[in-house]
Amino acid sequence: MTARARAAIGLAWLLAVAALLALGTWQVQRRAWKLDLIAKVEARIHAPPVPAPRTATGDDAYLRVVARGTYLACSNTFVQASTIRGPGWWVLTPLRETTGITVLINRGFMPTRTAPPPPGPVTVTVTGLLRVSEPGGGFLRSNDPARDRWYSRDVTAIAAKRGVAPVAPYFIDADASPNAPGQPVGGLTVVQFANSHLVYAITWYTLAIMAAAGFLYWLRLTHAEDAA
Repeated sequence: MTARARAAIGLAWLLAVAALLALGTWQVQRRAWKLDLIAKVEARIHAPPVPAPRTATGDDAYLRVVARGTYLACSNTFVQASTIRGPGWWVLTPLRETTGITVLINRGFMPTRTAPPPPGPVTVTVTGLLRVSEPGGGFLRSNDPARDRWYSRDVTAIAAKRGVAPVAPYFIDADASPNAPGQPVGGLTVVQFANSHLVYAITWYTLAIMAAAGFLYWLRLTHAEDAA
């Protein structure tokens, strides 16, 4: 093997080790970011509720809010759901706030695609978690507004289908509250973030160590060949 070929192999090997170390470091940074996100969400969930804002971003997800207004009758939207109670439907109903804006309220879970109407033309107060819109649909299934089939809580599409405007760009998962039999069951929001970054970091660092050890062994072999 020529000296140039050896140099090329050695450089490629070192670049591979550096790439593996970089991937491990990236996962460490991702883990720190994820832990910070989890801490912030936990703080929002357990904080006193604040008035529902007119707008929101992803940084407001799971903020505990309170909305006050009147439900719009005959405007239920059923979105397929999978919960600890089994498969069923989320029941989303527009709430016209006293401020004039409309917010979609996820009133809760029903095992069948039926739900009683919300309270009549009376002012109600809803406390729950702010959730960002879920555009498009679910896994391998797209929302079909024309057929009123929903696999995700797409605020913009649902509001357009129901002719509701102006609408806040988020929905609220209603808290659990004592309901009469047959009413949607609230408080089933699952707050869970995958956090396998430490495992990934260890994997990349282990591969980097193995690659470095292989490089050192290769150097010893090449030197032995030269000395022979």
